[in-house]
Amino acid sequence: MVKTTRSKPEDKRKSPPATTVEGRENQMISLAMEQSEKRLRAGTASSQEIVHWLKQGSLNNRVERDILEKQKDLLTAKTDAIRQSKRVDELYAEAIAAMKRYAGEDLDRENYED
Repeated sequence: MVKTTRSKPEDKRKSPPATTVEGRENQMISLAMEQSEKRLRAGTASSQEIVHWLKQGSLNNRVERDILEKQKDLLTAKTDAIRQSKRVDELYAEAIAAMKRYAGEDLDRENYED
C-alpha cells in the first residue's frame, strides 16, 4: 500500500526576508492577514478583528479609498502640469533669444554693458 502525504498549510515554504523596507512591511502585513483569516475561519477572532474587516468591506470605506485614489491622480496631474509649464517658459525664453539674434542684436554685448 502506498502512503500519501498530505501537505498542511503550515508546511509552506518560507520565503526569504525582503531586501527593502517596503517589501518587508508587505510580508508582515500578509502574515498578519493570514493569521486573522485563520482566526475568523476558526471562530476565535477578537471583536476588534471582526469589526476591522467589516469596516474594510463597508461602502463608506470603499468610497473613501476611491476618493484617495482620485486625489493621488489629481496631484500627479498637477505636478506634471507644473513641470510642463516650466518647460514652456524655457522654450519661450529660447525663442525670444533666437529672434533677437536673428534681428541682429548681440546678446553677449548687452550682458557685458550692464
